[in-house]
Amino acid sequence: MALKAVNVSDVPNLDQVPENNASLYSSRFNSEGMELNVEAASFRAAKFLVIGHRGHGMNIMQSSDSRMEAIKENTILSFNSAAKFPIDFIEFDVQVTKDDCPVIFHDDFIFSQENGTVYEKRVTDLRLEEFLCFGPQKEAGKQGKCLLRKSKDGKILNWNVETDDPFCTLAEAFQKVDSSLGFNIELKFDDNVVYHQHHLTHVLQVILQVVSEYAKDRPIIFSSFHPDAAQLVRKLQNIYPVFFLTNGGTQVYYDSRRNSLEEAINVCLEGGLQGIVSEIKGVFRNPGAVPKIKEAKLSLLTYGKLNNVPEAVCMQHLMGIDGVIVDFVQEISHAVDDMIIKPLNESLKDGNEEGTEAKSKVQFSQQELSFLLKLIPELIQH
Repeated sequence: MALKAVNVSDVPNLDQVPENNASLYSSRFNSEGMELNVEAASFRAAKFLVIGHRGHGMNIMQSSDSRMEAIKENTILSFNSAAKFPIDFIEFDVQVTKDDCPVIFHDDFIFSQENGTVYEKRVTDLRLEEFLCFGPQKEAGKQGKCLLRKSKDGKILNWNVETDDPFCTLAEAFQKVDSSLGFNIELKFDDNVVYHQHHLTHVLQVILQVVSEYAKDRPIIFSSFHPDAAQLVRKLQNIYPVFFLTNGGTQVYYDSRRNSLEEAINVCLEGGLQGIVSEIKGVFRNPGAVPKIKEAKLSLLTYGKLNNVPEAVCMQHLMGIDGVIVDFVQEISHAVDDMIIKPLNESLKDGNEEGTEAKSKVQFSQQELSFLLKLIPELIQH
């Protein structure tokens, strides 16, 4: 189903975000911060980045791990809870409502129940007022509509968490979330919908308008699984880095650009993007892609369940990966501090001034990498 083309004549021209938004580092980063070289289309992180997935971590209904049901994902509470730990960014999903308001929500549809009947509504078909009516409400004593969620196996479950919080807009996140925390803004589009370029342009410009108004000095990275949206947001602004999201070949899509790390490299080079965010299993199955990504002067971040295993995260650091998106923010941020940051700082204190450069130049032969990657099943048994 193709969406109707949208008239964008009334949308402001955002070929460039104002220069006062150009800073890409905050007080959480060291003096080197992060650098975006617009001409070379390269992005460099001065440290191994830890990024909170949907804030403090994603929700999985009826999970055997209570941490997956601790705090409602993609909420102000989740974001500020993540900010209590030594992380650099939070990752969250942005969609645009029918009345042009960027909101933060992961799923394509909202599920609810009325008079015993379950119904679904597409997020982008709702007006802001309708969207905010679901779940807990900001006004004391006001009851929101029942909120359900569809699991991967098709079950409709109550979206119950230990600590709940209302839905929020992108503007609210900029205003209410700890200003030192960077935002990895995933530009969310439905895999099952064909979007006209006019529609993509309209949606991205609406989001960029909010970023332009509220970002100030906050570090920002844009990312998207949609190749055209990723390349288009790069064309619409040249201040913030854009990363292409990919499953790295762990799933197969009709659009071949989404089916391998090699294709992801091509998408980035063709569109002048700064990096790739891959499912970590795709990287572990194809470790030879890491040097290819680095040779292309692209950064590499990862996501996935294995990123909640400290040893797997440390291995990624040794492989030259630039950062990880994680659900267990407290555990992984502290593990990274103990296993990576503190040893590096000790090395520098001992007079090894080449320590910073050395950390990004650890090299393994293909045979050594194969041996290390065979250890992964053992690492995730605990």
